[in-house]
Amino acid sequence: MSSAAGRSSPPVATILGRGLAQLHARILRLGVDDPHALLSRFAAACEALGPPFVATSTARPSPPVATLLGRCRTARCIAQLQARIIRLGLHSHHALLARFAAACDALACPSVAASLLAALPDSHAAPLSLRNAVLASLARHAPLQDALAEFNLLRRGASLDSFSFPCLLGACARVPCLYSGSALHAATIRLGVDADLFVRTALIQFYGRCGDLDGARRLFDEMPEKTPAAYTSLIGGYAKAGNIETARSLFDKLEDRDVFSWSAMISGYAQNGYPQQALRIFDEFREQGIHPDELLVVGLMSACSQIGNITLAGSIDDYIAKYSIDMNNAHVLTGLVNMNAKCGNLERATVLFESMPVRDVFSYCSVMQGHCLHGSPSKAVELFSRMLSEGLYPDDAAFTVVLTACSAGLVEEGKKYFDMMRNVYSIVPSGEHYSCLVSLLGRCGMLKDAYQLIKSMPGKPHPGAWGALLGGCKLHGDIELGQIAAKKLFEIEPENAGNYVSLSNIYANTDRWGYVSDVRAEMSVKGISKIVGRTLVLQ
Repeated sequence: MSSAAGRSSPPVATILGRGLAQLHARILRLGVDDPHALLSRFAAACEALGPPFVATSTARPSPPVATLLGRCRTARCIAQLQARIIRLGLHSHHALLARFAAACDALACPSVAASLLAALPDSHAAPLSLRNAVLASLARHAPLQDALAEFNLLRRGASLDSFSFPCLLGACARVPCLYSGSALHAATIRLGVDADLFVRTALIQFYGRCGDLDGARRLFDEMPEKTPAAYTSLIGGYAKAGNIETARSLFDKLEDRDVFSWSAMISGYAQNGYPQQALRIFDEFREQGIHPDELLVVGLMSACSQIGNITLAGSIDDYIAKYSIDMNNAHVLTGLVNMNAKCGNLERATVLFESMPVRDVFSYCSVMQGHCLHGSPSKAVELFSRMLSEGLYPDDAAFTVVLTACSAGLVEEGKKYFDMMRNVYSIVPSGEHYSCLVSLLGRCGMLKDAYQLIKSMPGKPHPGAWGALLGGCKLHGDIELGQIAAKKLFEIEPENAGNYVSLSNIYANTDRWGYVSDVRAEMSVKGISKIVGRTLVLQ
């Protein structure tokens, strides 16, 4: 029998014969982890007394709650167990409640644990560790406002400690929500835990991710002992803000580097468009003999996706298998799909994509982009339709991908998706969306329609849209619209030599050599040099 049960009632073995039916019910109600020995003695006593007690002894006992917790795999199951705990009156079994909260967290059902906590006769009498566990689960899996509401409930009637804040600050950083996080910072000061290492590190990470690098740096500089975790948080903040030089300077000062600091630097380079530098940092990391984690390989795969090297992608795939990185991790699996798709291994990307237990918009877009990059745009359009049929809500990036796919000549589909974006999903088209549709119309020779679309753009037309029109004019030899597009581009991008070259090529393709000379003369006067072509030879 569990120790909690032993304290709340006499030992079951000593009260055999005092009413076997009541005893049987008590054994089951207490949720004894291993009741078999007691039930065997109970059955023997029943048999000695004869009918009707034999029937009572052979009734199949219900599994104890603690055992059922280990078997729970769904949100419905955990909700049923919550009702059972309340019905059996197991509110005072704090160890059981802690296991229940952990099970809710594993199934991403924090609201169930929170509702059980609220159902306790005195929720504020529950151990602080249990309340913090529920709070952390809400911060990880629930909307920020739910976690903050639970925090406010708890702090009104019970004490808090340093473990009550890091999870909430992390949630504020993910949103990001500077206002709520700043209020939490003030609460840590009032409670006197703002100097705690875990709290201080969470605060640095929060301010860094919210873009308040001055605040993050001030908290970092105030630390008498700067931990690797604090360094990593600040490195991540500078990298997110695009200040990769300062991030690298901090990284170089950090002597005791762990996998998290290496991950922050690799991801920082990848996020800022420096994939080669990310790979060089990774080479240094491998020399340290540190085991990689999921975050590190996600940053590594992001760098590889930008390079587009299929051989490198295969090597990273093997590296992940070698170190037994969790392939069930959603970020790892999505990263693998994205890397293989963009590097041209569409077969591998498709297998991984179809194996995903849950496919989101990003994973769909990854495979769609792969098909666009490697010659099968119609397949990308099919995937977009499938994504909609699965009830996923496309974002602006998804529409950019599908409009790019339609530029292969799918005019009607492109128009349909452009209208869908505005009228069905209420997404305001960006300059990139307009540019995609202009490119589609221009490639198909519908240059006047493309020009009218540009004129209908709210605000100042995007240079990408004029560039797409100029490209269409070059393809179809339309001098008049080409001159209009080029003139606009000369105003927007006066030093972009490519626009002059494109106009010059339009003239050359129609044997207007005098105009070609005029364009070259204008470039010379403005000091604009033609981009020299080069052939890259891989050694």
